[in-house]
Amino acid sequence: MVAQGTCNAPARGSNPLASLCSHRLNGLGHSILSAEMPVQVRLGVYLKGGRMKVKTIKTILRQKVDDWLETIDNKNLQRDLKEDCIVTGGAIASMLLNEDINDFDIYFNNKDTARRVAEYYVDKFQQKYKVDIKVVEEDDRVKIVVPSDGIAFSADSEMLDEADAFQNILDKLRQHEAKKMQKCGYYPLFFSSNAITLSDDIQLVVRFYGSPEEIHRNYDFVHCTNYWVSDTNELVLRPEAMKSLLTKELVYVGSKYPLASLIRTRKFIRRGFTCNAGQYLKMCWQVSKLNLNDINVLEDQLVGVDAAYFQVLISALRAEKEKSDNFEYDYLYIANLVDKIF
Repeated sequence: MVAQGTCNAPARGSNPLASLCSHRLNGLGHSILSAEMPVQVRLGVYLKGGRMKVKTIKTILRQKVDDWLETIDNKNLQRDLKEDCIVTGGAIASMLLNEDINDFDIYFNNKDTARRVAEYYVDKFQQKYKVDIKVVEEDDRVKIVVPSDGIAFSADSEMLDEADAFQNILDKLRQHEAKKMQKCGYYPLFFSSNAITLSDDIQLVVRFYGSPEEIHRNYDFVHCTNYWVSDTNELVLRPEAMKSLLTKELVYVGSKYPLASLIRTRKFIRRGFTCNAGQYLKMCWQVSKLNLNDINVLEDQLVGVDAAYFQVLISALRAEKEKSDNFEYDYLYIANLVDKIF
């Protein structure tokens, strides 16, 4: 039994999970959540005392998803989405850490819904911009095919400002459309092969689908594997994810995109996480199994990280490949290209 007492809320930007370890909750001055306690014990006390926090997170997620669903004018799709959505990733972690939410990553529990969602927003976008985007269904995935000639230029040309210019265009498009579409909200702003970015901080991921366990087989860091499901309004906080959040230690659990995971560590380190050498070894081991001399593999591995800059790099490689089927690149070629772009 935990003695009653007062507990001040943690300051914004601090780690509320870790700060619980210093709170003295009983009249004898004993620290109920001592830093010397095993992590599992501290997690247990936190979860027992965190019902209001869990309830708040569930309310935020329910309202956010319902608000998005209200903007979908295909009623059959809207009805199915009420039962088929899974929110997982950084949003739940950010709320548990009392940090700002970057975006809400929404996945789907079956391939059919993922495909229909992609087709719905591609159609909406094409009605406005008349661009050549299409949705294709492969054996194990739904893929959005976007034009490859959007930023095609020679690798030998001057590119010092190209990536920055492209990023500025994307940023202005997002700002313009978000403001313009403020009344209806949730308008498609950006398409990659794996996901659709909407205004109002929603990202719809169509690359992976299925149960939360199936989706998380493709995740990289364990602290992002808590999840919420729309049909039951259930929020699942996994002990290993909570331990990683409590200690702010990155734990790599394997991914289809280990190169992107290596790059993503920068973001989490800026947020106060640490990453030991063993985790980097696990990522590097998986990267070593990739054929990064294949442009398609390289592009697939870089989806989602510094998209504008890497799109310029991929476009430059494809432009050279179109000139000559015998074109090949090595470390020096990539290094020179990177130094021009970044």
